[in-house]
Amino acid sequence: MKRATTVNLAEQFPQLIQNALKLAHPSWLPALNQGLSAMQAEKPDYLTSLQEGAFLPDSGRMFAAFSLPITSVNYVLVGEGPYPRAESATGVCFMDGAVRELWSNDAQAGLSKKVNRATSLRNFIKMLLVADARLKVTDTTSAAMAAVAATARLPGSDLIQDLKELQDNLGRQGFLLLNASLVFRPEVAPAKDALAWRALLQAVFTALDQVQKASDEKKILLVLWGKIAEQIKHIPASASFASICSEHPYNLSFIANQAMQDFFAPMHLLTPNR
Repeated sequence: MKRATTVNLAEQFPQLIQNALKLAHPSWLPALNQGLSAMQAEKPDYLTSLQEGAFLPDSGRMFAAFSLPITSVNYVLVGEGPYPRAESATGVCFMDGAVRELWSNDAQAGLSKKVNRATSLRNFIKMLLVADARLKVTDTTSAAMAAVAATARLPGSDLIQDLKELQDNLGRQGFLLLNASLVFRPEVAPAKDALAWRALLQAVFTALDQVQKASDEKKILLVLWGKIAEQIKHIPASASFASICSEHPYNLSFIANQAMQDFFAPMHLLTPNR
């Protein structure tokens, strides 16, 4: 699918912003340009300060979450900010770039070492397993996970094998996988960076509301994970959407969150798309 070209990009933004916008689907460019312009009006030095310092995600992936066409969005899943590791931060919330295989090849283990390192992703997958009745909420121990992994490793398994499949399944359901802050900087509190991005998210939600109003059937839902994500409710345009909230997935209690289980269960995100 054709991506944005420099013809579409607002030249008043720093070069790194223009380059990063190339990963966004063209349908998002009007909203992103409007939001970035609002950011510059509110905080004239903010985008320039990014160009002058170090932040994650690198490699121009700041707007990678916007690769899904705007008309395909059914849900906006909001996390706090990018992973604080260069390989992990992809610009897509909770999708850790260091992860490939989901399951360990060790017969005594469950999830792969890299999934276990990504605490939020690990707890999200465990919650999905509980929602699919593949794991008991009262027993998510290593032994229980090893039994699930043994099933996953069987030829023709009805469980997905890698993180790309999970991200693809989320995309097919229409999830915009967004963070409240599009950058992570070790010297800046995530909540402070999230405040700077509110002007852009206002433009994003305004554009999504226009898509919603253009359809008699589309009702976009906000899925807010964690206290920083819940602050999205203070963005005026977010009032156009219903929302469901939970604790951040880095909390173990997320695995047992009944509302999240009920919401995700019908989607069967861990089942391959065959």
